[in-house]
Amino acid sequence: MVKQQMTPTPDSEAALAILRVWPEDFKWFIIPLFAIVIYMYAVEIEKKNWNRVFAGLAFWGMDWFNEIWNALVLYFTDYQAFWTCSGETGFLIFVGLNIEISMMFAMAGIGFTKMLPEDKNFKFDLTPLKIPLKIPNRWALAVGNSIFCVFVEVILNDAGALLWVYDFWKASLLGVIPIIIFGYLHFMVVSFWVYDMKERKNQIITLIVIYAVNIIAIILFVGILGWI
Repeated sequence: MVKQQMTPTPDSEAALAILRVWPEDFKWFIIPLFAIVIYMYAVEIEKKNWNRVFAGLAFWGMDWFNEIWNALVLYFTDYQAFWTCSGETGFLIFVGLNIEISMMFAMAGIGFTKMLPEDKNFKFDLTPLKIPLKIPNRWALAVGNSIFCVFVEVILNDAGALLWVYDFWKASLLGVIPIIIFGYLHFMVVSFWVYDMKERKNQIITLIVIYAVNIIAIILFVGILGWI
């Protein structure tokens, strides 16, 4: 496949230089991070909160899907991905995903489902605020949590830890909209959807599909083609 030749940004080159390379000074904090993830899921499994376990795994799986297509953006543009990790890390998995971020997302899905009202049909009533509107709680929390996550990303971007270069994907009034929609909203929607499924087999099938797509993409784009 012939690509348009461009010059990768210095940030892209820096990320590619440490991509999936263990640092000489191994970061031991990876181990307690992993232990925390195990503990969080063990607590929910012990309580037989399977809806929350599956929702958390769905959230994590959706992030892997995002990181794969973001890495492909760098390959096809030969310039820079929509988001790129910068600075020291214990291990860089993809150009926009390090081990620390991945462990965070593994935990975040569990945390966000704990905010869900037990009644999925409950609606937030905004009439006391002079707004004649009732919003379904799942959508309200999906959008609200996505906005919160993007707010954190804006801080990380300002700190130079998460890098953006494209005008349509940046810390501006219009630039954050695609980040909210394509960066987080579908994570929340899929996770909450899995959480509310009545049939356990449907939850399992959904997880199998999510992770099968990710595994096939990794085998193809990393193992066979070497694109990302």
